[in-house]
Amino acid sequence: MSRPPIPADCLQPAPAEELAVHSADGTRLHVEVHGQPGAPTVVLAHGWTCSTHFWAPVIHRLADRYRVVVYDQRGHGRSEIPPSRARYSTRALAEDLSAVVTRVVPEGGRAVLAGHSMGGMTVMAGAARPEVAERTAAAVLISTGAAELIGEVRVVPDAVRSPKLRRFLHRQILRSRLPLGPVGPVSRAGLKYAIMGPSSPAERTEVAVRMVHACPTGVRANWARVLDGLDVRPGLARLTAPTAVVVGAEDRLTPPALAHRMVAVLADPQGLLLLPGVGHMAPIERPAEIAAEIDRMATTHLSGPRAVAAEAPATADSERTAVA
Repeated sequence: MSRPPIPADCLQPAPAEELAVHSADGTRLHVEVHGQPGAPTVVLAHGWTCSTHFWAPVIHRLADRYRVVVYDQRGHGRSEIPPSRARYSTRALAEDLSAVVTRVVPEGGRAVLAGHSMGGMTVMAGAARPEVAERTAAAVLISTGAAELIGEVRVVPDAVRSPKLRRFLHRQILRSRLPLGPVGPVSRAGLKYAIMGPSSPAERTEVAVRMVHACPTGVRANWARVLDGLDVRPGLARLTAPTAVVVGAEDRLTPPALAHRMVAVLADPQGLLLLPGVGHMAPIERPAEIAAEIDRMATTHLSGPRAVAAEAPATADSERTAVA
């Protein structure tokens, strides 16, 4: 069976600059800078089992007028794999973000931070750090949650009614150390069910599936352990920058209930954008709307240019809930 072709916007663009940034514990992080030197800066943090490649569709839509910075979370992509479990933690996520932001945003400057899934958790974990807070003009939290993930995951079919059993099964799936091996029909179908919307095109599903398969088994499992016990609510409560939240209506990993909980405690909420038919991988599934939401926040809070002025900030079937 032939693989679906990769959409043109999902092909990773060549960066204008590549950097090696070292975190507080010495872990080397791979950082890429795209777009226009001197333009307003946007920093994008990807999620669990992904890489800088994940943001390609969004980079293509922002790089004509923004300086777009992406980096591989530790253990992912071209960043260093930590040598021990102790170096996988929300504190490490915060320290990594701090190291990257400090390197790419000069003192006195500010950027829009956008994080998907574990990347959103990274933004929350690092929000209270002075070097991050001082450089954050606004934030966009995409397909993410602050705590109690296992209780909300919806991968196990609804036919399993026992909450205790559902939690057990979800924990086993999340922490599995089984190697995924080559992409095949079974893994493709299973991952599409778990991470994509039901009507997501085969080509975009293929991009997401290949990325997940490329993540080393040990890295996947070690981060799963962190996500299992995740609680970055203290950081969320201290996130004072204007913050928008985005979630797919069909997100099985971080369902809309988690998004509503985040909005309820944000210091300066800027609305909740619900994307009908979209699963967990919103920036791959609906990159135009994700780019437009980042652009909206940058235009409003960073005095930046409109990067995607020709594109509506939300399609007709999307729903943005304004928050007073």
